[in-house]
Amino acid sequence: MLNAIAKLYYTITEVSKIIGEEQHVLRYWEREFPQLKPQKNRAGNRVYTDKDVATLRVIQRLLRMERYTVAGAREYLRTNSVQAEVANGHVDAPLAQELQEVNEAHEMDGLAARQEQQPGLRTPSADEVAAVVRELRSISEELRKASTNAND
Repeated sequence: MLNAIAKLYYTITEVSKIIGEEQHVLRYWEREFPQLKPQKNRAGNRVYTDKDVATLRVIQRLLRMERYTVAGAREYLRTNSVQAEVANGHVDAPLAQELQEVNEAHEMDGLAARQEQQPGLRTPSADEVAAVVRELRSISEELRKASTNAND
């Protein structure tokens, strides 16, 4: 009877056993991969969802089996669509399925969060971000000059 109830959250100890990695490795991966964001309970302990476990499985496969570097795996997860990878034959079926599940879950999370904040909000392009950074640097330089002139 109890086995029929699906578990919603897992502790880091449980996930460590499921994935087969040490707890410190899981914590390190949290810092390195923005796709992995387990929640914390009231006591401050990490609680992993099925989506988090699926993300960890993908990260593990990329790092351990596919031999990606951490930076390479991060970039891979950030840029590659599962459909393109499967069509090109670059991903085996199990990884493709895991990536598909993770991508869909993260897309839904991101969409929901953006819609809650501001309906119609879009992600800026890299060029737009670069333009804002240039403008901020210019403003910072002008403020620095004005501060130097005021002190003279």
